[in-house]
Amino acid sequence: MPSILLIEDDVSLRDQIKGFLEGYGHNVSTLDKFENEIIMDNIVGQQLILLDLTLPGNDGLSICREIRKNNMIPIIIITSKTSDFDEIMSINLGADDFISKPINTHVLLARIDSLLRRMEVQGNTEILYNELVFYEKKGFIHYEAKKVELTRNEIRMLSLLLKNKDEITTRDDLMNELWQNDEFVDENTLTVNINRLRKKIESIGLQGYIKTKRGIGYFL
Repeated sequence: MPSILLIEDDVSLRDQIKGFLEGYGHNVSTLDKFENEIIMDNIVGQQLILLDLTLPGNDGLSICREIRKNNMIPIIIITSKTSDFDEIMSINLGADDFISKPINTHVLLARIDSLLRRMEVQGNTEILYNELVFYEKKGFIHYEAKKVELTRNEIRMLSLLLKNKDEITTRDDLMNELWQNDEFVDENTLTVNINRLRKKIESIGLQGYIKTKRGIGYFL
């Protein structure tokens, strides 16, 4: 069954959505506490997140931003806020859809199922190179019987390296790719990210997959 994490502080609405979605075959988990650490621990293994914008002691937009730093899991914002600004901000921070309260549960179900179908089709697109299988949309790699999840930066770096697999990818090109995060990336940050990606690839049994051309960049 599809696994959904519902992050909503209104107990009545939470129970209503949970009961409705479970009646249509979804497995829904909920939270009673909304600290970032608790939320990040609970998104592991989920296929979709329903996220309220207004939570006690936390802000849905900041949660969305935090999730998107390392995870491409689909996010649907549910909120009583109806301004265009809130919807634009949600999408800009990485949300996949936005639905306003009062919620029509049948509309919500249709959007969830549509998004899960779309992600399944995208996630089935795999890249195979030198025995490594890379599922870019789902954010993981596997080799033989082992697999490991990648962070957003690692996904972007590996995507670019694979795109340029027949040539060297310069450090400048990789930093420009990471710059899309709207985060500052310097030479040391790039080196740290590359080393983490290397270790993850090595952890599933492929040694020396990413090679260094000293002073220039990297190649596969």
